Amino acid sequence: MIQFLDRKLSTSFSSDAPPAGDGAGGGRNSRGSAALPEFVGRGGGEGVFKLPARAAVHPRRPPCVELRPHPLRETQIGCSLGTLVATPSQLWAGGERSIRVWDLTADLYAAAAAARGEGVDTEPDTGPYRESVDVMSPILCLVADEASRLVWSGHRDGRVMCWSMSFGSSSSSSVAPCSRKTRFKEALSWQAHRGPVLSLVISSCGDLWSGSEGGVIKIWPWEAIEKSLSLIMEERHMAASNASNVESSYIDPRNFVDANNFSNSLAADVKHLLSDNYAGKVWSFGNQSFALWDARTRELVKVYSVDGQVESRGDISTLQDFSMEYLSSQRKEKPQSSFGFLQRSRNVILGAADAVRRAATKGAFGDDSRRTEALVATIDGMVWTGCASGLLIQWDGNGSRMQDIQHHPFPVQCLCTLGLRIWVGYANGYIDVLDLEGHLIGAWVAHSSPVLNLAVGAGYVFSLAKHGGIRGWSMTSPGPIDSMLLSELVSKESLYTRIANIKILAGTWNVGQEKASENSLISWLGTVASDADIVVVGLQEVEMGAGFLAVSAAKETVGLEVEGSTVGQWWLAMIGKTLKEGSTFERMGSKQLVGLLIAVWVRNTLKPHAGDVDAAAVPCGFGRAIGNKGAVALRIRVYDRIMCFVNCHFAAHAEAVARRNADFDHVYRSMTFTRASTFSNVVAVGASSAAQMLRGTNSAEVMPELSEADLVIFLGDFNYRLDEITFDEARDFVSQRSFDWLREKDQLRLEMEAGNVFQGMREAVVKFPPTYKFERHQAGLGGYDSGEKKRIPAWCDRILYRDSRLALESECSLECPVVSSVVRYESCMDVTDSDHKPVRCMFNVDIARVDESVRRQEFGEVVAHNERVKLMLKGLFMIPETIVSTNNIILQNQDTSILRITNKSGKSDALFQIICEGVSMIKDNGQALDHHPRGSFGFPQWLRICPVSGIIKPEHTTEVSVHHEKFQTLEEYVDGVPQNWWCEDNRDKEVVLEVRVSSSYMTETRNHRIRVRHCSSSKGKQADHISLDSKQSQINLLHRSDLQRLSDSYDMVDHFRNLHSP
Repeated sequence: MIQFLDRKLSTSFSSDAPPAGDGAGGGRNSRGSAALPEFVGRGGGEGVFKLPARAAVHPRRPPCVELRPHPLRETQIGCSLGTLVATPSQLWAGGERSIRVWDLTADLYAAAAAARGEGVDTEPDTGPYRESVDVMSPILCLVADEASRLVWSGHRDGRVMCWSMSFGSSSSSSVAPCSRKTRFKEALSWQAHRGPVLSLVISSCGDLWSGSEGGVIKIWPWEAIEKSLSLIMEERHMAASNASNVESSYIDPRNFVDANNFSNSLAADVKHLLSDNYAGKVWSFGNQSFALWDARTRELVKVYSVDGQVESRGDISTLQDFSMEYLSSQRKEKPQSSFGFLQRSRNVILGAADAVRRAATKGAFGDDSRRTEALVATIDGMVWTGCASGLLIQWDGNGSRMQDIQHHPFPVQCLCTLGLRIWVGYANGYIDVLDLEGHLIGAWVAHSSPVLNLAVGAGYVFSLAKHGGIRGWSMTSPGPIDSMLLSELVSKESLYTRIANIKILAGTWNVGQEKASENSLISWLGTVASDADIVVVGLQEVEMGAGFLAVSAAKETVGLEVEGSTVGQWWLAMIGKTLKEGSTFERMGSKQLVGLLIAVWVRNTLKPHAGDVDAAAVPCGFGRAIGNKGAVALRIRVYDRIMCFVNCHFAAHAEAVARRNADFDHVYRSMTFTRASTFSNVVAVGASSAAQMLRGTNSAEVMPELSEADLVIFLGDFNYRLDEITFDEARDFVSQRSFDWLREKDQLRLEMEAGNVFQGMREAVVKFPPTYKFERHQAGLGGYDSGEKKRIPAWCDRILYRDSRLALESECSLECPVVSSVVRYESCMDVTDSDHKPVRCMFNVDIARVDESVRRQEFGEVVAHNERVKLMLKGLFMIPETIVSTNNIILQNQDTSILRITNKSGKSDALFQIICEGVSMIKDNGQALDHHPRGSFGFPQWLRICPVSGIIKPEHTTEVSVHHEKFQTLEEYVDGVPQNWWCEDNRDKEVVLEVRVSSSYMTETRNHRIRVRHCSSSKGKQADHISLDSKQSQINLLHRSDLQRLSDSYDMVDHFRNLHSP
């Protein structure tokens, strides 16, 4: 009789579609498979079990342009992006292997390029981009020179590379995807440092400054760079001396500074360089101090600690006098080469000593929270720095500490400024927007990982996350236009929503420290895996020896990674063989904690859409420290949705219900994911660290990481038993298939119904025999424990889940992105290798995702054609009417003229910036030919403009000083030391200044050009005879009578206010 029931149960319980029973669920899913009825636990949807908010457009942050959606981490190994820089028309991103460039004028809203042919580089949903040839070393920093249309990159191997912005026409670069045959190459490169190039900046005089380890700073004069770039293309390939000329032309500003007097501050790594054009200075930052340098003379001004205290350096006047005496004496006699060698050697030694000191004090005396992580200069002449503690510090142009502000406790990663606003990126993925006083205007979660960099271009602030995603935020955000864009994008949801369907096979088995036969694994997994896209396997009691348990506990206690055991590796290999790993599936990650083991396999066809695998482990044994009980988990991103798989083994014995409930609660609340051990730590840190920090922000209750997932599947030996029943009664009910009555005695069902455990989770109605406890290698129901203890059969081994549904009838959408159903839930009664039977569950999962390429196009359509949006933008970007006092200025030696800029608007502030469009020498006939800009529209050393930028209140006037500086020597440097001294340059010169006036958002400018001519005193009389020919395009002649020498008073202000803007 028992054998007959065994055969009947074996065929009934392994059928593809078990008969429906009582409970929620049922019906059919999107693939037409029958969905099994389900039981739902109480208590879900509230507190820590609240579902994550999902929507077509994130409701708690401004709409953004998804230029590069979050790429899968596994695809970024060796090619991740780390730095960002933008111009008004281009966005450049530097990575480990190459540079990518987006054309913001043509491709910002364009669809993703389709891959065609071999060697084509494309990414799903990413906007079309151009890519450089592979570089030999990762790019650490970028700086853009809009004047020369160049971008400079600093590399880990110490090289500096120069890239042209005009690498190809807009039409050719925006339509076709980039291939290796058409990748652009650098225009110039040279070995700048022995160590990595940590920072780059272009000073207000157009010189390129680079910083490296040990406090090394090198200045590359614009004249030397321009000379090398001026070589025609035919000459470049034959002149290695071209790069070597630049390489040896640098200036070492520390050669004339006694570093001993600065407490080794100048020997710290130069991690940041900043050009303060307002004050004409360059700031260099180490970890705990910073220095101010004069951009024109390249001399050290001051050295400060991060607390704003001036570093001890003796008598600064004595140092400056010494420098001047030294330079004066050396102009008469060429310096000995030994000076430069000894001084540089001394600096290297100081840098090495400082590195040793930092290493020795790190952790004991070092304060990493004070470390400067980012800095930016604002239009009002202030400098802001961000610290690892989250502190924001405001400094004036002279290095005086003005105020400290803190809005978040998380490390500041980057800063940028635009008009009257400061943007701050944090390590927790937040972006803050502040006004120039530091007051918070808005804040939102911009990314799920740290915000590495911010860059301004084409009306957007672009943010680069550590996971590689790039988003563009409107420079008006937060503002009234956000709600309009949000509403329009939501109305177009159906256009960019895509539904994907996958099947997930989840299996759990307490193997009881035994190894399974090949046939057992095929019976459990191999027969059904052919229908699955993802296979999740959780094992319990893989290895439980006392020695292994003790070693694992010790490692967990001290925080060491517990590697998988030999037995665990055997199981992974055998399951992989069963699943045809390699040809059909690929193992994406695994995690072992003592006897607990979990692993995930993904079908090869799904692999392009699955990745970002993170792992976690929570011990629940004695003192919550021993891993004989607990949980291991894997988290994976599939179609941009987060799925978590948790393998558990809870407390044993029938009476330990409360302990099992507590085990679940502990696992759910404390599960923290880190990088899965399967993958090396090559690319960006996973999203878990950012998510961990986010949960502590503005929240009264800390939300667990598992609550943030779109799909959570719990599987394992939960150890819940049957209450108020004897062994014989339970066996009789099983033989009669009276599972409905047995379920009434199931502890797990009772606890879920009471809302005590697995709150809000679902389980298909159990219709298979209890899976515990059996005699090993004894088939059928006769295998139930017949020994002295006669343990009552129980459904210890279970699989439960929670998806995105708030209600049973919810359909898959961007608001409810993951909807799952169970199509089979069964045990494998013919497997006898353990005292537990393996259980498997097949899920049918619908996933709603955003087609970012389509949504990006729809975003562009709204911005370009929506009349309400266009009208609001026009009002925000309206430029106030302004008056500039003159178009022409003549200066003689050390003259000063005053340029006045008046804001005629009665309502809006006017922002102005002054740049140098070009410099030219004046011929003997008074003609000025071919004005060439210096780097980044920098000013020549003989001209000082102050201020070069600022804010003009309505009906107010700002005075700008235009001053001729005594700087009449042309010096050439070799290896940081001047070579020719006192080569007087007394030629007349002319610059073309451009005053750019804009609104507070600085998207469009109204430009005023001013010619400033310097006439040496010996030629001053000739200026009276210069005539103006305004019709000549290349020859500029000035009448002295056409120029107004302005007084220092406001006598002419009323007259200017009655004029109209040019």
